[in-house]
Parts: sequence; structure tokens; C-alpha cells
Amino acid sequence: MLLCTDADSIEAAQRLRHDVFTSEPGFTLTDDGRDGRSGGLDADRFDEYCDHLLVRDDDTGELVGCYRMLPPPGAIAAGGLYTATEFDIAALDALRPSLVEMGRAVVREDHRNGAVVLLMWGGILAYLDRSGYDYVTGCVSVPVTDPHGQHPAGSQLRGVRDFVLRRHAAPAEHTVHPYRPVVVGGRRLDDIEPPARVSVPALMRGYLRLGAQVCGEPAHDPDFGVGDFPALLDKRRADTRYLKRLRSAGAATAIANGDAS
Repeated sequence: MLLCTDADSIEAAQRLRHDVFTSEPGFTLTDDGRDGRSGGLDADRFDEYCDHLLVRDDDTGELVGCYRMLPPPGAIAAGGLYTATEFDIAALDALRPSLVEMGRAVVREDHRNGAVVLLMWGGILAYLDRSGYDYVTGCVSVPVTDPHGQHPAGSQLRGVRDFVLRRHAAPAEHTVHPYRPVVVGGRRLDDIEPPARVSVPALMRGYLRLGAQVCGEPAHDPDFGVGDFPALLDKRRADTRYLKRLRSAGAATAIANGDAS
């Protein structure tokens, strides 16, 4: 696992993101040339200001996972956070000097096991430890359309919304508001029947297991065909047992010691 800022590594991450986003069931991203999505790359204006974490297979060297982190100085240079393009995040202003935005997290389908996810979360924790920042925010995506075709459009999204806001809602002072609320077939989420059994995506489960909270209603991202939930993690209030496990990850130790390129 490497923490990178060089152009070649960023392009490799953009290519992996494109491959995953355009093939993921339930996502509707297309290679249409908009917003940097052309030539097999998923790119946007925030990439150049981020630190990119890449996970490679030890045996093959293949890139199997990546995400990016936008620290406070990068957010200033970029003109703000990506999250601010979807939400009014004024409620987080007081946290901004110590707030890192995580985004564009992907893992190849054949490597979606506990080990890779553990490495990625270990990398996030190590990044915070090394930099001295306390908060992580980011958009966690849930497809509007059920990728398995078992539920009507919006049903699982409604179920996830109800679950996270019932059990993991952030305090009112950290509530943010979507510019584009989710609407499916002319109906808001409150008008859509939730499923009998809710399936919470892996990235969301990782956030929640670590102790993150959800800062309000999801925003609709029609380009990706998802609802994006605003998540916030205060490292100082995170689950201590899970933190200990993450800190024991070898990759996290390597990054914390600066063994990256």
C-alpha cells in the first residue's frame, strides 16, 4: 500500500475508479466525456490537491484498491471540499482546520475481502495519526436501483437512510443539507416503501463500525445513479477496539512511518 501524489499513480487510480464505476451493478456512470470521464479515466478537479492511497496485490503488483484524501490545505487550494458540491456544509465549518475528506474509494470486485478493507481503513487512520487531523468526512454512495433486482428503485436506499439516521445520526449541530434530495420516479424517499431487510454497503459499514455518524439526508447524484450520504468520523471518539485492530495493520504502520511514495 502506497501513499502517492505523483501523476502516474494518480492516473492509475483514476483508471481503476473508472473501471469499477462503469461496471458496478446499480451504478449508471458512463464514459461520456463529462467531468473528466473519458479515455478510460474518472478524473475531476480535486484529484491534483489530494493524497492518493493505492493498494496493490503483493503477488501480481496489480492495483486492486484506492481512495483519495483531501487535507485542509488541499481543500483551500481546491476551493473547497467535494462534499460541498452536493451539500450545504456550513455546519462543519468549525471543524475544517482538522477535517480530512475521504472520497472515490473503490476495490476491485475480486479483492473485496476483509483484508483489503482493513488495509484501507488502516491507511486512513495512519494518515490522521501522522498528520495530526481529527476528523474524516466523505460521501458514502448507495445505488438508487437495486443491483440485484430484488427491490423497486429507491427501496434499499430508503432502508439504509432509515437505519443510519435512526442509529447513527450526527448531532443536530453537524447536520448538513443536500442541494438535490433523492427523488425516484417523482417520489421522495419518505414515499417509497423500505425493504424487509436492509443491505448496508461495505464502505458505510466500515464507517459505522469505526464510530462515524451520518450528518443528514442523502443527496442525489444522477451521474452515478446513487444517493450520497454525508458521513463524519471524529477519531477521538472512535471505537477503541477497532482502532487498535487497525493500528496493528502492517500497512498502516508503514504509512505512519512515512514509507510511501
